Amino acid sequence: MEEPLDRFRSSTLGWLRGTLAGWATILMAIAGIAGLALGDWGLWPLALTAAALAILLVIWFRNLAASFEIGRDRLLIRRGIFIKSIDEVELYRVKDVRLDFSLINQLAGIGTIGVTSSDETTRGSTLKLDHVERAQERRETLRRLVEEARQRRRVREIDMIDEAI
Repeated sequence: MEEPLDRFRSSTLGWLRGTLAGWATILMAIAGIAGLALGDWGLWPLALTAAALAILLVIWFRNLAASFEIGRDRLLIRRGIFIKSIDEVELYRVKDVRLDFSLINQLAGIGTIGVTSSDETTRGSTLKLDHVERAQERRETLRRLVEEARQRRRVREIDMIDEAI
């Protein structure tokens, strides 16, 4: 197995600072802690803090359960904690590498990389790598490696369009 050029996961910290849901979770935690400090509001502040922590734990476990590796010839996606799966996308089969990011994502330095390929892993759908740190840099690296893999294998991607449609 080749040594990966880049290994990464979706970023929980990036999700917190780069999405509206992350901001709302932070505000819930702050409101809960402030309510506890101010006293006499019953269990509501404790419930808000517990809900914020539960949301954060769910996101953290989801991000912990998936890792991505970019090699010279393939993209590996490892998923799972107890039941694991490994998917490979051969880079010469990649049709498109897309980067999506909102204004908040840009401020936080994260983005979502979408990979479309003729590989069975992504046939009919786009493989999404959510909340990736340094997403623009990683997208460019992936795009460059796709071109290099095609040149090494002397492969060209041709889209067939049915004219009857």
